[in-house]
Amino acid sequence: MTIKEFSFDLPPHLIAQTPADKRGEDRLLVLNRSDGSVVDEQMHHFASYLEEGSVVVVNNSKVRKARVYATSDTGSIVEFLFLEENLDNTWQCMVTKAKRQKVGKHYTFCNEERSYSRKAWITEIGDDGTRTVAFDSPLDEDFFRELGHVPLPPYIKRDDSFADEKRYQTIYAETEGSVAAPTAGLHFTEDILTSIRKKGCLIVPITLHVGPGTFLPVRTEHLDDHKMHYERYEISEEAANIITQAHRDGRKIVATGTTSVRTLESAFNSADQRLESGEGRTNLFIRPPYQWKVVDQLLTNFHTPESTLLVLVSTFAGKHLIDSAYQHAVDKEYRFFSYGDAMFIR
Repeated sequence: MTIKEFSFDLPPHLIAQTPADKRGEDRLLVLNRSDGSVVDEQMHHFASYLEEGSVVVVNNSKVRKARVYATSDTGSIVEFLFLEENLDNTWQCMVTKAKRQKVGKHYTFCNEERSYSRKAWITEIGDDGTRTVAFDSPLDEDFFRELGHVPLPPYIKRDDSFADEKRYQTIYAETEGSVAAPTAGLHFTEDILTSIRKKGCLIVPITLHVGPGTFLPVRTEHLDDHKMHYERYEISEEAANIITQAHRDGRKIVATGTTSVRTLESAFNSADQRLESGEGRTNLFIRPPYQWKVVDQLLTNFHTPESTLLVLVSTFAGKHLIDSAYQHAVDKEYRFFSYGDAMFIR
């Protein structure tokens, strides 16, 4: 299949530039895979569509203020997106004006008052275009707290604000390491989580630190030629045991977001019919044809055209159903992408 088959027309005014006025006050499109029906709902009614005994899996990764600006030794302003720290305390980064950011080039990171300043230089350029960046001493969280910006995606055409520090973060975010939010979880409030538990369902956290594997565009014509970046995940023994037992009992495994999907499908051992606990890395690209292992239902956002995320949900529900549901969402003027409305595929 080609990536062009996963394109669709989206009026620009449907791309959400801000979150809903109040968390959880989003619309919810419910898609039934068995008959193709769609229901226009509200997110606060989400629990009513769950089966008793289901396990709702959430990604508790916390977004780092990973977008940081520096001045190069030639005086230009360069944007760095800090992806991951290496064992030697260097960092893997994506950079703007990439052709100019060469090995040996030096940078100064500082705040407006120049009361906090750090020196850095590029030591290596990876095959994937990322830069290895070394600092005069290991970074601590003061660096991101003093200099970092919330890494809003490029289709949000505004600067980040103080409000984004909370709203571009799930309420259960715990383990810092993502450079983009696991956005399906942004819809949850304490009241909605309580309603899920009252329905007789369990909420189980796992961790996948969102990186380029999730958000980079597909630059190849054919899906089979696209290579995903690796992303780190961790599943506790308790979470693995709960999900494994629910799967064996025939209870529904409900993934919150594509990051939870990819973590669960990567860590599931089909031979033993169990979810493996521990740390791992995944570059799983779910595309047709794919044999699903453990995920039964999916809460997700509306995704960008020609993205790996749209390919994933199309693989899960069937391309014709997603095409139809997305057209319905456009016609009904749902809000799209990270700060947009939600879809529940059951």
